[in-house]
Amino acid sequence: MVFCENEDLLITMLVNRKEIYRGRIVQLIVDTVRIKGKNYIREVVKHPGGVVVMAQLESDQILFVRQSRYPMDKVLLELPAGKLDAGEEPEVCAARELEEETGYRPKSLEHIFSYYPTPGFCDELLHLYFASQVTPAVLKLEPDEDILVEPYYLEEAFEMIRNGEIVDGKTLMALFWFDWRKGN
Repeated sequence: MVFCENEDLLITMLVNRKEIYRGRIVQLIVDTVRIKGKNYIREVVKHPGGVVVMAQLESDQILFVRQSRYPMDKVLLELPAGKLDAGEEPEVCAARELEEETGYRPKSLEHIFSYYPTPGFCDELLHLYFASQVTPAVLKLEPDEDILVEPYYLEEAFEMIRNGEIVDGKTLMALFWFDWRKGN
């Protein structure tokens, strides 16, 4: 397997692949790759991808969720987000996650961009969506979710960034995009 065929770029060839773990959300593999004639080890987390949704209420407030994040042993303030189900289109996932986590349904969704949050070891691709109009719906939390919905104005969110209350990467990226879009 050749990862890059551009002659001007480094060519990485897969020599061997070993699956270490397969779970409900991620798969961990260890690859032996050949770069410039030498073998190296690359540990890779395979992830199905996900979405993040910035939803704006009529009041111009943005919907956030506050939830416990076990890996950090912290409660984080984030934008609604979630994992893609097998075969699910990102826009469908974005609408589903927004409704499940906030109790609001988007009237429409605008795809802003997609990006790799941690390309050094993980193949997760996140899709950012914007919903400028939402309607109340039913909150549908998963059994293992404990989420509080909190609306904030953009200025309040930036103050929370400054004082260290918002530290989630996908949320930071979306807020900076939104501020740029508004021309601030």
